Amino acid sequence: MQQKNRVILIHGLHQTAWIMRPLAKRLQAAGFDTHQYSYRSMRDGIKTNSAGLNTWLEKHHQPDQPIDLVGHSLGGLIIRDFVTQYPKWQIGRCVTLGTPHVGSVCADYIWRLSPAVVGRSYVDALDGTVLPLPAHITLGVIAGNRPYGLGQLFLQYHNRKLRKADNMPSAEHLLHDGTVYIEETKIEAATDHIVLPVSHTGMLVDKGVTTQVICFLQHGQFEHKKLKH
Repeated sequence: MQQKNRVILIHGLHQTAWIMRPLAKRLQAAGFDTHQYSYRSMRDGIKTNSAGLNTWLEKHHQPDQPIDLVGHSLGGLIIRDFVTQYPKWQIGRCVTLGTPHVGSVCADYIWRLSPAVVGRSYVDALDGTVLPLPAHITLGVIAGNRPYGLGQLFLQYHNRKLRKADNMPSAEHLLHDGTVYIEETKIEAATDHIVLPVSHTGMLVDKGVTTQVICFLQHGQFEHKKLKH
C-alpha cells in the first residue's frame, strides 16, 4: 500500500488549531498522518503566518517528502501564499473549505466598520489580493450553501442591495454558507469544485465534508455522484 502524505490542517480567522481536531481525527482513522498548524490570525498577516508554516516544516519535515494541505476559510489563503513563497516543498494535493479565493464581501463590511475585528488578515488575503495559485498545484475547493452564522447579517444586507440594483444577479450568485458566498470560493485554477449542504463552521465537523476531503486527497477529484440533487 502506498504511504499517504502528511496532511497539514490550517484553521481560519478567529480560530485556533483545536477546531480542526474533528477533521484531523477522521483523517487519521483513514490512515493519514496529520498536523494542525496554529497561527495568530489577528495579530499577524498572511506573509508572517505562511512563513511560520515554513519554519515548522523546516524543523519537523523533510523537503523530499510530499505534503498535502487542507485549509478552512482564511487557512486556504495561507495555503495559496505558502505554496508560492516556498516552492522547495513538494506539495501533493490541496483542499480549501469555505475559502473566499476572490475576496470576502463579509470581511469588506467588517473592515470598513471595525478593522480590528479582522486584524492583519484582511490585507493581501481576505481583500482578494492573495498571490495567484501556481500552475502545478492540484486544488480542490469545497463550498457550503447553508446560510448559518453571524456573517449572514452582512450578506443578507448585501443581497438586498444586489436585488435593488439594475443588473440583479441570479439566485445562484446570492447563495452563501453564512460567511462566504459560493461565488467567492471559485477560482479558475482549481482542479475541482463542489458545493455541500453545510455552513461555514459546520463544514469542519461534517462527515460528508471529510469524505470529500479524503476522496480528493486520494484521487485528485471529488465524488460528485454522492451528492443529493
